[in-house]
Amino acid sequence: MSSQKSKKSTKQKSDKASEAKDKLETNKIYKGNCIETMRSLPKKSVDMIFADPPYNLQLQGDLHRPDNSKVDAVNDEWDQFESFKAYDKFTKEWLTEARELLTDDGGIWVIGSYHNIFRIGAIMQDMGFWILNDVIWRKSNPMPNFRGRRFTNAHETMIWASKSQKSKYCFNYDAMKAMNDDKQMRSDWEIPICSGHERLKGADGNKVHPTQKPESLLYRVILSSTRKGDVVLDPFFGTGTTGCVAKQLGRQYVGLEQEDDYIKAATERLDATQVIEDPDVLDVKSKRDQKRIPFGWLLEHGYLKPGTVLTDHKNKFSAKVGVDGTILSSSGKEDLRGSIHKVGAALQDAPSCNGWTYWHYKENGRRYPIDALRQKLRTQVEAADQQ
Repeated sequence: MSSQKSKKSTKQKSDKASEAKDKLETNKIYKGNCIETMRSLPKKSVDMIFADPPYNLQLQGDLHRPDNSKVDAVNDEWDQFESFKAYDKFTKEWLTEARELLTDDGGIWVIGSYHNIFRIGAIMQDMGFWILNDVIWRKSNPMPNFRGRRFTNAHETMIWASKSQKSKYCFNYDAMKAMNDDKQMRSDWEIPICSGHERLKGADGNKVHPTQKPESLLYRVILSSTRKGDVVLDPFFGTGTTGCVAKQLGRQYVGLEQEDDYIKAATERLDATQVIEDPDVLDVKSKRDQKRIPFGWLLEHGYLKPGTVLTDHKNKFSAKVGVDGTILSSSGKEDLRGSIHKVGAALQDAPSCNGWTYWHYKENGRRYPIDALRQKLRTQVEAADQQ
């Protein structure tokens, strides 16, 4: 009964989220103040938010290089706040509205420097966001420290958080591992700053936006924590990097921006962005999203028979398959009986074991991991579910 209630509750939540998304006009730039605009959008209609808020750099005058040339730094009016108190008030206001827009299982990324990220992080925790990681964007080509009075500021920090501790947030672990040569993706990312042809410049040769982020950074952020078709919102849209990458990856975007020059640049950039049409290319498969197949199902569906002898890939240990889905082994110091994982771990004196890849069956004179049988059965079951 409790399981049925849980399924019903999950379906109701999904239906409500779908209704909210249907009311939201996506793939659009909304002009106006981000806080006021967010208040006008449907609640719980956004799957992920990427926010690059004002840094509140507190610059004291212009910056100059050793040759006395002026540095094109962030000195725009939108980055000016009269006090930390004023900045904190602004932060609480936009985060409050952002949280209202997120689905219950939604996530948010906020990027900042040492000037603001710690204040933002504390406010996020006070509001109920659940911090999942702080990711360090290590710039491979940072701007030097021209005054020589501090370390070169070579990184920015991104806070990745779910809406609450109970959120079933999206994380495409396998995709990130595949992108990193089959090694777990770490929380320190070395990516160059936006430069060259990617850096947008006006007719006067100056940067269109002082803090334009590289597309490679947003590619990793969006791919890691969204699914195809998800809605990605950027409340500080700027020149549209978030929207361009979301469009490339088959996600929907919503941009909020109040500066006409940025909207013009972002619109031109989005119009020129190519869309990938092939759904197979866009689909990101995650093992966590796959249908669970217990080992016993292989017996029930005839993929393995009771009494079948399994071995490790070196043929050092062996075990027989029991009628109840356990395996029995006499290969070690003592007879063992249990799951494919527990028996495999015990034979190796290891704390754990992935029995699906450890144990092999024999077919046509060759050995294959039993995970191959699991994949065949999963395909069969998923096909039946769709009928």
